[in-house]
Amino acid sequence: SPLRGKGKGKRKGKGKGKKGKKGAVEVDILSPAAMLNLYYIAHNAAAGLEFRGFPWPGSPKRKKGKKRK
Repeated sequence: SPLRGKGKGKRKGKGKGKKGKKGAVEVDILSPAAMLNLYYIAHNAAAGLEFRGFPWPGSPKRKKGKKRK
């Protein structure tokens, strides 16, 4: 027919398939590379522990970043 391809039919396109999720990699947070990184991003020991996922009880929640207008 002259209107072939113009209808609202199901399309079969070349889509990207879902890739399998790789397992979580165990990372040593006490390695020299991790310590050097923490040295540059944390202001003190409490901040360093909070960055690594060990906040102290009753600590205020940290903001993620600056808000821009």
